[in-house]
Amino acid sequence: MNIILLGPPGAGKGTQANLLVEHHGMLQLSTGDMLRETRKADTELGRRVAAVMDAGELVSDEIVSAMIDAKLADMGDEVGAIFDGYPRTEAQAHSLDDILAKHDRKLDHVIELVVDEEALVDRVTGRFTCANCGEGYHDRHKLPAKEGVCDKCGSTEFKRRADDTEDTVRTRMNEYRAKTAPILPIYDARGIVQRVDGMAAIDDVTTAIEKVLASA
Repeated sequence: MNIILLGPPGAGKGTQANLLVEHHGMLQLSTGDMLRETRKADTELGRRVAAVMDAGELVSDEIVSAMIDAKLADMGDEVGAIFDGYPRTEAQAHSLDDILAKHDRKLDHVIELVVDEEALVDRVTGRFTCANCGEGYHDRHKLPAKEGVCDKCGSTEFKRRADDTEDTVRTRMNEYRAKTAPILPIYDARGIVQRVDGMAAIDDVTTAIEKVLASA
C-alpha cells in the first residue's frame, strides 16, 4: 500500500508516519530525511544535493523526484510507502504519478490531517523535546512528570526548534494553503482522499487512519 500524508507543518504527519512504520512495516519517505541522507552519500545525486544546500538554495523538484525514484527502486515490492512532505506542489504530484507507474505501484490513499490554525499555533509553539532521546513534550499539554527531567530517559537537557515561533508557523500555514492544498483536487477527483481530524488525540488519529487503511 502506498499513501500520502497531507497537512500543514505541525499537523502530526511525522508522528503518524512513525506509527505506520511500526505497525505495518511501511517505509516513510520524508523529504527532509532523504535530503540529509542523500547529501552524505558519495554519489552524483548526493553531490548535487550538497552543492544546492551549501549554496542556500531550494532543492529542485527534479532532484526531489530523483530521490523518490531511487528509494522506490531499492524497496521490495511487498513494502508500502508513506510519502511525508512530498508531493508539495502540483508538478510534484504529476511526477509522483510517473514514478509510481515506473515501479508498478499505485497510490492507494491520500490522508489529509485537518487542523484548526489557532490550535495548531498553540501546539507548535509550545512543543519541546528531550535533547537526549527525543521524547516530545508541551508547555501546556504534556510536561515531564518531574520538572526538568525527561520521563523516558532521565535526561535534564531539553531543546526547542528555532522555527517553532508563531510568525513562522503562520507563514508555513500560508505556504501550505498556497502551494500544497491545491493538489488535493487532483486526488479528490480520483476518489482517494480521506480526511482525518488532526487535532484529535494521537491515538484517535491513529485509529481513524487505520480505519482508512482497512477499507482498502
